[in-house]
Amino acid sequence: MLNLNLLTLFPDFFVTPLKTSILKKAQAEKKVNFKIVDIRQFAQDKHKITDEPPYGGGAGMVMKIEPIDLALRSLKHKKGQKNKAIILTSAKGKVFTQEKAQTLSQLKEVTIICGHYQGVDERVAQYLVDYELRVGDYILTGGEPASLVMVDAITRLVPGVLGNPESLVDESHSKPNLRSAPQYTRPEVYQGWQVPAVLVSGDHKKIKQWKEKATKFTQS
Repeated sequence: MLNLNLLTLFPDFFVTPLKTSILKKAQAEKKVNFKIVDIRQFAQDKHKITDEPPYGGGAGMVMKIEPIDLALRSLKHKKGQKNKAIILTSAKGKVFTQEKAQTLSQLKEVTIICGHYQGVDERVAQYLVDYELRVGDYILTGGEPASLVMVDAITRLVPGVLGNPESLVDESHSKPNLRSAPQYTRPEVYQGWQVPAVLVSGDHKKIKQWKEKATKFTQS
């Protein structure tokens, strides 16, 4: 079983998504265990403050290191542990890929720290995490949406989560420069839009050749 922890200032963000579709099924079948940790509960002052203005000035607020560190300690999870990984969502991190999702899906425990506000105290990235990752070249309101993308991509790759493991073999991004071939179903003609003739020809050799050509990935 993969234990997947989510450290966040907004626990309610994950309630419905983690109870839906494949994520719900994976948890019910004990393939994955999700744990949501409220970082605010580890703030040490009476007001539960988790962010402060940055040293040196600048716009926005920055998440404090102390509550994050204490939240990780509560999980007994630290950087560099075997078969485990700690991730910080960050706009300056490396891009999260299908290859990284595959690697993470084979571990025993993954903890994702959801960044927020203007950023996170840099010492979190330096001393507390194994990976600093982003899901794309754009800015989100916080790390929660990015974390959910990672959770979904990782969970579906955990052995036994998907009913038919062969469905993972030739799907988009499962190999470099690979995309899934276009798919069609009945009716053969709809609103004048025709299914490619080769797919209804019954010629398996030509169909295979068509699919192999269609899976070659080109970026737009």
